[in-house]
Amino acid sequence: MKIMAIDYGDARTGVALSDIGGSIVGETLVVESWNYERLLERLCGIASEKGAGLLVVGLPLNMDGSEGPRAEKSRALAADLAAKCGLEAVLQDERRTTVDANRILSEAGRRGKKRRETVDAVAASLILETYLNRRR
Repeated sequence: MKIMAIDYGDARTGVALSDIGGSIVGETLVVESWNYERLLERLCGIASEKGAGLLVVGLPLNMDGSEGPRAEKSRALAADLAAKCGLEAVLQDERRTTVDANRILSEAGRRGKKRRETVDAVAASLILETYLNRRR
């Protein structure tokens, strides 16, 4: 079963998909949308098109483990995706994924616009990697 991880953002949302066995990160992409309903439709469409059987939504906790407004938005997204897509949606702690994604891209020589265009996809792949490692 493929697993699809989501790094939710207001303007850009990163998506990463595992291989069919759910063991490694495969494809990544970024969905650009300011409209929440359109984003839900697009994410469900990707899940269906790619054959995902489980959704993993990044939960942006504060460093002390508490939840802020972004965590509430991610919880709502997970619930809405589960209802709309008909798939289980689990939450995965995503602390520092964006920081790590920026570091990885910087080390790879990605700067400016090129980094902004891919950082969310890299963050989604880190969320998926963490989930897959935890599941093993």
